[in-house]
Amino acid sequence: MSVLLNLILALQVLAAIAMVGLVLLQHGKGADMGASFGSGSSGSLFGATGSANFLSRSTAAAATVFFVATLALAYFGSRPGDQGGGVMSDLAKPAAAAKASAPKPATASEPAGLAQIPGAPASAAVK
Repeated sequence: MSVLLNLILALQVLAAIAMVGLVLLQHGKGADMGASFGSGSSGSLFGATGSANFLSRSTAAAATVFFVATLALAYFGSRPGDQGGGVMSDLAKPAAAAKASAPKPATASEPAGLAQIPGAPASAAVK
């Protein structure tokens, strides 16, 4: 299941990068007016309007892939059976072990300072 989620996530990232690149390659609405006066875009590989259609369709395809990958990640992420916890789920175990090895509180027979020093004899008294 982890391999599938990694593949979907990689597909989503690649689709997002493709969308950004395709949107940056497209001309604005005002750029079409300049093409009619001979700005040189009519001699491009796809023609005057062919590049706009190709780029807009490619952007729509990348957006569709991104949307489907997002829905798949949301579906697989919300399934209750396979949740392994998160980064913080294992913090309770070391905290419980630390409480068990904590120094014991001082009693009336020994001074407070010696009870908290590791390796100090329990019967030593300051006189």
